[in-house]
Amino acid sequence: MLEMIKEPWPWYIAGPLIGLTVPALLIMGNKSFGISSSLRHICAACLPANVNFFKYDWKKEAWNLFFVLGIFLGGMIAAHFLINPNEITVNPELKTELAGYGITDYSNMVPEQLMNFESLLTWRGLIIMVAGGFLVGFGTRYAGGCTSGHAIMGLSNLQWPSLVATVCFMIGGFLMANLILPVILSL
Repeated sequence: MLEMIKEPWPWYIAGPLIGLTVPALLIMGNKSFGISSSLRHICAACLPANVNFFKYDWKKEAWNLFFVLGIFLGGMIAAHFLINPNEITVNPELKTELAGYGITDYSNMVPEQLMNFESLLTWRGLIIMVAGGFLVGFGTRYAGGCTSGHAIMGLSNLQWPSLVATVCFMIGGFLMANLILPVILSL
């Protein structure tokens, strides 16, 4: 059983489990699924600033903070006790393409050549980690939610803004992976 948990789960098991969080949250308390709002709740709880955006009753959304804490603790448990010692399986054609950019280490989920403190001081690392992080945060705020909130919760509730946001997420992902990322990796 433990070996099965260490392997990636197929879509037909993981997908429905993720999808079942929507009715579970709605039934248990009419709550909406989403992760990006938790940062706002943390700021509202910890920063006594006089900012209108943080002036609301964040305690009503405290369940979301426990949800995010559970995700964090689950990730820590998985990283320490359920790690698969085998190299990450990567398509051979992708390995060949990435080798041209100097990426050859597949011992972690994210290649060490991309995400480490030394590469943070390069143009490639600065763009991927700092600019990318800023754009994700800005995009989440501008879109009124993150991919999980829109694509999982919003689409299941037939919300038009969530459909528009999800389509834009997909278009942005395709453009990034196929046009922009190769340019950044070649820096």
